[in-house]
Amino acid sequence: MLTVGQAFPEFSAKACVGNTQNDLITVDNTTDGDKWKVFFFYPKDFTFVCPTEIAEFGRRYQEFLDRDCVVFGGSTDNEFSHLAWRNSHEDLNALPYPLIAAQKLSQELGILEPSEGVCLRATFIVDPHGVIQWAEANALSVGRNVNEVLRVLDAIQSDELCPCNWNKGEEFIHV
Repeated sequence: MLTVGQAFPEFSAKACVGNTQNDLITVDNTTDGDKWKVFFFYPKDFTFVCPTEIAEFGRRYQEFLDRDCVVFGGSTDNEFSHLAWRNSHEDLNALPYPLIAAQKLSQELGILEPSEGVCLRATFIVDPHGVIQWAEANALSVGRNVNEVLRVLDAIQSDELCPCNWNKGEEFIHV
């Protein structure tokens, strides 16, 4: 798995950004320009834990935008599967960010679970220069915590020494 300090791979992938065939687009490293980016990957469309995470990133999307950050979700499912799932699941119907068909990208990131061949629940925070500043992965059965993604994004963007359990607005470590 790629990690902190490494360049996020250059990629071009199909993605679903809405609810019609016209909402199937191509995204790449230049999509949304020089913003911070959170890429989160999940195992499969039409499952049980995955929509809880995908919907929560959607509900919290404005908090990412407030931090000059955009969000991309993705799995090894294709863009047509993403479209069908968005249209059939009430919590995913109006997602404000793209779901990437990440078959090739997931291999380049090293996040494929070996026995299933699906994405681990991996999350990457990527700075505006395309460098990974945070990488983590959960077991397939364990959903991630969006609060923690936001907390870490705040800490990284502060460019300060942040102690354990630090939250935005709290004291930094001064040496």
